[in-house]
Amino acid sequence: MITRIKNRLRRFGRNEDGSALVMEFVIFVPLLFSSFLMAVELGIYSMHQIFLDRGLDVTVRYIRLNTNVPLTHAQLKDMICDNAGFLEDCDNSLRLEMAPMNPRNFAAFDATPDCVDTSEDVTPIRGFSLGKEHELMILRACVKFRPVFPTSGLGYAMDKDGAGKARMLSTAAFVQEPK
Repeated sequence: MITRIKNRLRRFGRNEDGSALVMEFVIFVPLLFSSFLMAVELGIYSMHQIFLDRGLDVTVRYIRLNTNVPLTHAQLKDMICDNAGFLEDCDNSLRLEMAPMNPRNFAAFDATPDCVDTSEDVTPIRGFSLGKEHELMILRACVKFRPVFPTSGLGYAMDKDGAGKARMLSTAAFVQEPK
């Protein structure tokens, strides 16, 4: 009985039928799985971006219509996080920049956004001013998040900080309404 099994296994090992399919399988399956992982990563990234954009838009609408209400950076962060929904650790990973802009002499924000890097020491908030009536304001929000698949595909290609978190930005411009 044992010799029969050994003989069949030996014959099976020497058989070359289907060897062409093995090479195609070895080449295409990793490509297929990596594209699947990138699609999942992109879908989750897009979903988080939509949440951040919505939270920022609702908060900007509130700021625009309530010009005389003094708001702090922490209050705006809480409003954005409450309206955004499912942002991971939003209270600790969200950083805002808000500054008045002159539409006739436009100067954009600094090219490097002010984001939270949990691997470094805490830095003070950069550029936060509420503005006055009829003033053009630009608000930029930066959220740090952990990619779902950080070692493959799209998650690997994202710029990450020392803690392994990538950044997501959203910007809104608005004019403070009069009283």
